[in-house]
Amino acid sequence: MTERTDRPTRRRESARGPKLDQPAELRTRRLPQIDADAFGVFAERFARFMGTAKFLMWMTVFVILWVAWNLIGVFGLRYDPYPFILLNLFFSTQASYAAPLILLAQNRQDDRDRVALESDRARDERALADTEFLTREVASLRLATRDAATRDFVRSELRNLLDELEQRSLIAPRDS
Repeated sequence: MTERTDRPTRRRESARGPKLDQPAELRTRRLPQIDADAFGVFAERFARFMGTAKFLMWMTVFVILWVAWNLIGVFGLRYDPYPFILLNLFFSTQASYAAPLILLAQNRQDDRDRVALESDRARDERALADTEFLTREVASLRLATRDAATRDFVRSELRNLLDELEQRSLIAPRDS
């Protein structure tokens, strides 16, 4: 046999050899499962905290203490001299983690905004349809009431009849 056939195959084999009519079995990897929503909530909290005055204040205090410690050399310890390369490395690491987390939070906010926009648009369409229906109903009522007697019309007709009866002296004149 050749070296190629001596290697064990990943496909299931029968007594005659590999079963070519069936797909190969997939190997599963044992990676930790991450809840996307929980991680998204963490990213939103992180991004929200990074945008606060509290974060900026604590970061400023940290930098001032770091620079002071390494310029003065408290107890003779100066672990990051003047160009502060280690501090720069910390900032770069923080930025490399902060940027994707902030983008993830923004994407989640965009998704929420899109859902809210679609909901608002659907509500507005329903309100517009209701308004158009009511407009048609009011217009049909106006058309229907043109032939019907309104309160003002009945009052004016009664006044005309009363005036006519007074002129014929069938009733006593009104004191008005």
